[in-house]
Amino acid sequence: MNFFKMMGGQAAGPQPSGAETIHKLCDRVASSTLLEDRRDAVRALKSLSKKYRLEVGTQAMDHLINILQTDRSDSEILGYALDTLYNILCNDEEEEQDENAQKQSDDLGAQFTDQFVQDPEHVTLLLTLLEEFDFHVRWPGVKLLTTLLKNQGVQVQGIILVSPMGVSRLMDLLADSREVIRNDGLLLLQQLTKSNAAIQKIVAFENAFERLLDIITEEGSSDGGIVVEDCLLLLLNLLKNNSSNQNFFKEGSFIQRMKPWFEIGDDNSGWSAQKVTNLHLMLQLVRVMVSPVNSPGATASCQKSMYQCGLLQQLCTILMATGVPADILTETINTVSEVIRGSQVNQDYFASVNAPSNPPRPAIVVLLMSMVNERQPFVLRCAVLYCFQCFLYKNQKGQGEIVATLLPSTIDANSISAGQLLCGGLFSVDSLSNWCAAVALAHSLQDNLTQKEQLLRVQLATSLGKPPGDKIDRRGSKVQTRLTAQISENLGEDERLVQGLCALLLGICIYYNDNSLENNTKDKLKQLIEKRIGKENFVEKLGFITKHELYSRAAQKPQPVFPSPEQMLFDHEFTKLVKELEGVITKAVHKSNEEEKKEEEVKKTLEQHDNIVTRYKELIREQDAQIQDLKEQVGSMSSQGEQMQTTVTQQLSQIQQHKDQYNILKLKLGKDSQPNSQGEGSQVNGLQTEELTQLRDEVEELRKQRALLQTQLGDKDTLISGLKSETAEGSAGASDNTEMLKELEGLRSRVQSQLAEINQMKSERQELLRRAEAGSSEAVSSSDGAADAAKMAEVESRLAAQTTEMERLKGEAKSLSEGRAELDQQLAAATSTVAILQTEKAKLQSEVQDSKKEQDDLLMLLADQDQKIHSLKQKLKDLGETVDDEDDLDGRQTDEDYEEDEDED
Repeated sequence: MNFFKMMGGQAAGPQPSGAETIHKLCDRVASSTLLEDRRDAVRALKSLSKKYRLEVGTQAMDHLINILQTDRSDSEILGYALDTLYNILCNDEEEEQDENAQKQSDDLGAQFTDQFVQDPEHVTLLLTLLEEFDFHVRWPGVKLLTTLLKNQGVQVQGIILVSPMGVSRLMDLLADSREVIRNDGLLLLQQLTKSNAAIQKIVAFENAFERLLDIITEEGSSDGGIVVEDCLLLLLNLLKNNSSNQNFFKEGSFIQRMKPWFEIGDDNSGWSAQKVTNLHLMLQLVRVMVSPVNSPGATASCQKSMYQCGLLQQLCTILMATGVPADILTETINTVSEVIRGSQVNQDYFASVNAPSNPPRPAIVVLLMSMVNERQPFVLRCAVLYCFQCFLYKNQKGQGEIVATLLPSTIDANSISAGQLLCGGLFSVDSLSNWCAAVALAHSLQDNLTQKEQLLRVQLATSLGKPPGDKIDRRGSKVQTRLTAQISENLGEDERLVQGLCALLLGICIYYNDNSLENNTKDKLKQLIEKRIGKENFVEKLGFITKHELYSRAAQKPQPVFPSPEQMLFDHEFTKLVKELEGVITKAVHKSNEEEKKEEEVKKTLEQHDNIVTRYKELIREQDAQIQDLKEQVGSMSSQGEQMQTTVTQQLSQIQQHKDQYNILKLKLGKDSQPNSQGEGSQVNGLQTEELTQLRDEVEELRKQRALLQTQLGDKDTLISGLKSETAEGSAGASDNTEMLKELEGLRSRVQSQLAEINQMKSERQELLRRAEAGSSEAVSSSDGAADAAKMAEVESRLAAQTTEMERLKGEAKSLSEGRAELDQQLAAATSTVAILQTEKAKLQSEVQDSKKEQDDLLMLLADQDQKIHSLKQKLKDLGETVDDEDDLDGRQTDEDYEEDEDED
């Protein structure tokens, strides 16, 4: 300020120019050591920056950036510097300018922005300054960064993306309690997220959805102001064409939070312009989540969530409400269309919606009434057509219901049906109603052969008093004559599209002709084209359709969007049909009868070969499955055989142990048979009792093992029985298997007998043990010599009986040993059976190899046939014949046929 006072105090001399003043101010900023002087100079530059934008930007930008770096402690000078830079870079002018002045201003802003962002550290410096809470620093910093993004969005986005915590610092602006900073932060994030999927993902994962939805709720949802609009625009940036964010939005249950937006209430008389704008953006957000361009799985998931949370029901309420502005009603119809498109549950719900009329009418009927009403707005009629198409998309149930309203048996004269409205539209004097009704009827038949056949039952009366018929127009005797005349005429540019459509219709009559009508066979129609139109001219006229600008526009997306009714020519599904048929019709027109016959023969031959290969493949798969089953069975048998062998070995070892223990016990009993005293007799009886107890336990263990062996033999028997049934056909070893089964049955009987004997032996041993214990007790209690002698005699008698019993046990053990030998023989027989099965397996593998060899031979035959076809095509070319490389020649044509062709030439 002292500088300006000094400048103003000079009464004499010329006044300095703006450039000179700015130069002096810049020198002061650069050279002054006092912060106050620098602050005053920057304030002065700020006041001159709008009027002298070029001079300030050229001379002061570097000094201002230096101030931002060095004077971080003074928020006031930082604010002045940021405001000055904003005035230099911003292209928004308060005063009205002409076109040239505005263009010059834009160029100036772009030039200074390029200069500022040449050093990425300048943008990083701005991000650091945004952490300052001071209002005079943070607010101008937000505005300056927003301007940089507007002028050089891609470059600044790249700098922010690689800056550590760059996006997070900007997201903190939404949490600022000062509304002006929060609101400008929304504008900054809008510019930041434009066309940058990476930044969009980072912003979304910084909890942007939660914060934005909270702000929308706080501001009054659809009744809110411009802040709600800014939040919705930012949400559109984050979700549009970003499948990752869309999935994150759905998984975060944010779709459910959209439902309250569409609760418009009963009083719809007053709709402010801001409310219309907000609701329009909200509907666009819903459409982004269920757009037909999204992946089918993601769209279906969002449609399901919208139905479950009641959002679809809320939209249908708006659809049937009164007092809703036309543009909101149109956008709601389009939104409902995409929410139900391809979703059977949603389509069924929409079919059940009724308008609040007396009597209630289905919503579909009410909408169709608007579509065929020429007094309704054009965009509204297009929206209804789109809704009807989406309702029928992949909805055979709905298609059947619509076609049923056209059938005589279902027509109700007292009510208005969809079929009646469509028929009325077909015969209306309004050409737009004709087009919409025809397209709607075509979608009722899309990919539904059943309904196409049902529609043939429909009879239409062209006027009152005339009986209904199955044809609308019977004028003229030959439809082909009028078609060919239309195609062959040299008409103006406006009529070329009609010629192309006529060519398409005639081509369809050729391509799908089954030659069932003698006067309209495929050959006669092609001759008609060749004589009256010419093949090349026909193909050229057919190509007029796909070259038309409106065709390309309709092919982009399913929704019918047309600037005016005059440009409403093509339906999206029709463009797909034309694209599919153009090539095959062109090919069918150029083919001769001989080529078609040859092609059919080749197709039949290839089909036969394919059938042969398919049968071999199926046979090989069956054989592979059988071999795999046999491998598993053999492996199971081998495992069980090993387990049986191990069990037998263990049993033999245990039997040997029992023999040894028996011999030891026998020796002990022999030595103790002559006792010298009463005490000795008692000791012998105690020892025998202990040995008998151990022997009883071992016999019990032997019994358990015999039971386990019996179970294993039963499983083995079951498995061998199954193998016998599988290999009985064509097997030379059937008698061996039968013999083996008989032997196993005998073995099972012997094992059962042994178990019975072991049980008997156990009971006898228990009785012997009881008697031995009783004898020992009596010997100890005797008191006189005579009694002792009697008792000793009784003990000796009992010992003799025990010895006899041990001899019998030895015999039983020997019998068990012999049983084990027989079991070994049975295992050997089972091993032989396994060998037989392995032989059968090798035989099956050999058959598989033979099958594979036959398949390889067949493939070689096909390769030789292809080579022969190629050779024959080359011969035809050498003879001067025109050969289409896309057509297949008959691989079975003989050399004699070609020799006849050469003779004719």
